[in-house]
Amino acid sequence: MDTSVKGLRAAKVAETQERILDAARALFVRDGYHATTLTAVAERAKVGHRTVYVRFGTKAALLRGVVDVAVGGDAERRTVGEREWFQVALTGQALVDRVDALVGGTADLMARAGDLFEVVLQAQASEPELAEAFQAGRADTRELLRRFVRTARADGLLAEVSDPVWQEETVALAGQAETYLLLRRTTGWGDGEYRDWLRRTLVEVLAPA
Repeated sequence: MDTSVKGLRAAKVAETQERILDAARALFVRDGYHATTLTAVAERAKVGHRTVYVRFGTKAALLRGVVDVAVGGDAERRTVGEREWFQVALTGQALVDRVDALVGGTADLMARAGDLFEVVLQAQASEPELAEAFQAGRADTRELLRRFVRTARADGLLAEVSDPVWQEETVALAGQAETYLLLRRTTGWGDGEYRDWLRRTLVEVLAPA
């Protein structure tokens, strides 16, 4: 097959998938997990009903796809740990550079995906696949943030503390999706206030007076 034809077909497939994911995000956030159907997603995306079933199979798989795009910020298959902002958080010259990168990346991620995390929390009681995926996300976040602290310590950017494990776990807790959601629910803060809170928390935990 001519490469130009292959390219056009690939672009069409990608465009269709983007429409499906955009439609699914809008419906999941507006109507919740249980009220959203694959048929409704297909109609909103203006694609055949079978197209959604063939590409995703189940509603749980579709929500996972939507969340993955929101977390990454694009459709590239790269983990958070492989993203440029997190690499800067591990390698920046000064602690302030690393904290700024981590805060910026985390706050942007929450702004994109926070509403969808709420949907996953709604759905996980009846969808073991989503519950398992969300628990895996918690574990991955914890490990990445503990790695951030350990790397800064190994690079000589942190003052000595009596309890480095407490320091690692506190930073890890601050960056969890459920911490963001709880703050949003209980304080009414927007993304700017969350960003400021996260920066202050990290600075005070990592650089105690």
